[in-house]
Amino acid sequence: MLLLQGLMGPLFRRLGQELIRDGHSVHKVNFNGGDRAFWRLPNGIEYRGTLAEWPDAFAAILRERGITDVVLFGDCRDHHMPAIRICREVGVPVHVFEEGYIRPDWVTLELGGVNGHSSLPRDPAWYRETAAALPPVPPPARMSASFRRRALEGLAYNFADVTTRWHYPGWSNHRPWHPVVEGMGWLRKLLRRKEREESSARLMAMLAASSEPYFLFPLQLDSDAQIRLHSPFAGILPALHVVIGSFAAHAPAGTRLVVKEHPLDNGVRDWQQETADLAARFGVADRVDYLATGDIVAITEGARGVVTINSTSGTFALAAGLPVVVLGHAVYDIAEITFQDGLDAFWTNPVPPSPETFAAFRRVLIERCLIPGGFFSREALDKVVRHAVARLEGRTIAPE
Repeated sequence: MLLLQGLMGPLFRRLGQELIRDGHSVHKVNFNGGDRAFWRLPNGIEYRGTLAEWPDAFAAILRERGITDVVLFGDCRDHHMPAIRICREVGVPVHVFEEGYIRPDWVTLELGGVNGHSSLPRDPAWYRETAAALPPVPPPARMSASFRRRALEGLAYNFADVTTRWHYPGWSNHRPWHPVVEGMGWLRKLLRRKEREESSARLMAMLAASSEPYFLFPLQLDSDAQIRLHSPFAGILPALHVVIGSFAAHAPAGTRLVVKEHPLDNGVRDWQQETADLAARFGVADRVDYLATGDIVAITEGARGVVTINSTSGTFALAAGLPVVVLGHAVYDIAEITFQDGLDAFWTNPVPPSPETFAAFRRVLIERCLIPGGFFSREALDKVVRHAVARLEGRTIAPE
């Protein structure tokens, strides 16, 4: 089994340890010092070549090491896309980790590709028919997550990367920022954590006490391939422009728009200021709020509807029976589940999902694409690794 790049943190090391313990031969490609720092197990492959040289090098690794399966995090990274293409050509299965389609208590582990590359159909009748043949799944335990853990793992990864660049002359990061810039962004967020939490708590209290309905727009990561490859937007700023402009022109008076920062945003761009500037430009500064941190479930459940590009946070709203409109390509953008008449019409006529169709979709998704757990606490990571190993070995264990 071959692991490529994982999440910044110990996920792939933990996965490798359990697979080795079960008797598997496990190899891991390290593209930079951050990868190497979090691996620290046998059979690490130091790839020091260029992106152009990578396809031939990867094909050689598959042949020479007798690789039967490839595991990676994110199917749109620069080194992962050619690897997936080669695996398809030679018949090697690729297992793709991602943030869960349904969060926060599930993560994605899908065969072949995720999100816009998923092989799941878009036919609501197919989901109802398929789900009818599956047994019910007990709800998983709620998973905790630590922002401090996320930030510190990101800082450690970037520090190891930038201080070892000399050893990886061919490394080209799929992320648009230098690791020092990204690391400083995470540090600023850590230093402002208390201020941001207090501001967010005040906004949440105000929304709870107010009679004004609000729509929610959860931001995604500006560098996310789901934005660049699976949406009409080149980044978050043009998406903000479209959403706030549409809200100003079409949303009923007396409604608000809450823009929610992504919990993994690195702080390099000041999205709060960008949001405020656009709201002022469109004349709705008094109706647009920015939520820097907080429980996505709580803010979603109180919304009248959710606007998303293709974020998996849209499934929070769907699970609560709330209307969702999708601006990009999402695995759950299916008739009878999401609003199909466009953003401008959504503000005045947000139609909720069919509970039966969404329940069927969710059941099939869990069966084929999800495992319980999370990435940012010890308990959640333990659960992910346990269930990931079982799925890779073709075993089934019940959610705990």
